[in-house]
Amino acid sequence: MSEVRYPIFDIKRYSINDGPGIRITFFFKGCPLSCVWCHNPEGISRSQTRMYTVSKCILCGACVQFCPAHALKAVRGRGVLCDRDLCTLCGKCAEVCPTKAVEMASKTYTAEQVYAEIAKERPFFTTSDGGVTFSGGEPLYQGDLLIQLLDYIGQAAEKDGYRLHRTVDTTLFANQELVREVSHRCELFLVDIKMMDSDRHRKFCGVPNDIILENIRMVASEGAAGYLVRIPLIEGINADTENIEATASFLASLDRLPKYVELLPYHDIGKNKHSRMGTQYNKNNVPMAVPSEKTIEDALGIFKNYGVPAKV
Repeated sequence: MSEVRYPIFDIKRYSINDGPGIRITFFFKGCPLSCVWCHNPEGISRSQTRMYTVSKCILCGACVQFCPAHALKAVRGRGVLCDRDLCTLCGKCAEVCPTKAVEMASKTYTAEQVYAEIAKERPFFTTSDGGVTFSGGEPLYQGDLLIQLLDYIGQAAEKDGYRLHRTVDTTLFANQELVREVSHRCELFLVDIKMMDSDRHRKFCGVPNDIILENIRMVASEGAAGYLVRIPLIEGINADTENIEATASFLASLDRLPKYVELLPYHDIGKNKHSRMGTQYNKNNVPMAVPSEKTIEDALGIFKNYGVPAKV
C-alpha cells in the first residue's frame, strides 16, 4: 500500500457532524460535481490548488524570488499576483511564505499515514463510539483505491484490538459496483441529495442525478451499510415545496428508510475560498439565500407527513 498516495486537502479532528460520536474526517480532492454553492471549491479539481490570502501577505517578496516559473509579481495595494498560464503549481511559493499567505490546498498520504492519523484519535472513538469519515470532494472519485484504503484501515484497527467505525460522506455519483463494494467496507453512508429534478441538478451541480438516485435505491435495498441523507437547503434552489415533496416521496418509497434526513441551511463559506483561489463564487449570479424558519419548518413537516424522520 505504501506506493499508493491519496490527495487530501483537509483533516478535521474532533469532528461531531460527520457521523456518530467524535470522529476524524479526511477530505479527498476531486469531485465530479461542481455545485454552485460548494463550500469546499478547493476540493473539486483533482489537481493541486494554490490558495492565497492577501490579508496575510506582508509583500516580503520571497515567493516572487523563489518561483521557478517566474509566475508571480508583487503589486502594492493588490498583493502578489499569479499568472496562471505560467504557474506550474510546484508549491515553492508556499514553502517559503513566512506568514502562510500562500498555501497549497492538498497533500498526499499513504494508507499507512492515513491510519497513523486515525490511530491518534482512538481514545475519542472509545469514549464516544466515533470513528473515521472520508469526505471531499468525493471520496468515491478515488475508485478502487478507496476500497483498498477501507480494507487496510479496518484490518489495521483489528490488529490493534478494536473495530473501527468507517463512514463515507458521498454524492453517490459513481459506478454502482463501486458503491456496492464500498458499502460492504463501511458502516455508514452520509448521502447528499441536492434536488430531485435531473435537469435542474445538471444546471446547478454540473451532472444529472439519475445515477445518484439509482445508487440510493441500491443502498437502501441491499442494506450492507446504514445510510442517512443530508440536504443542503437553499432558498431559490431546492427549498420549494415541490422539490421537498418529491424528495420525501422518493425516500418513503425505498425498501429501507434512511436513519434520518438532515437539513443543512445554506451558507456562503465557499465565497472566501474562491477569493483565495483567485476564482469567482457563483459567477452566474444564481439567486440563493438562507431558508426562513418557516421554510425549514414546512420542510420538516413534509418529511414527517411521509413518515421520513428529519431534523436540522
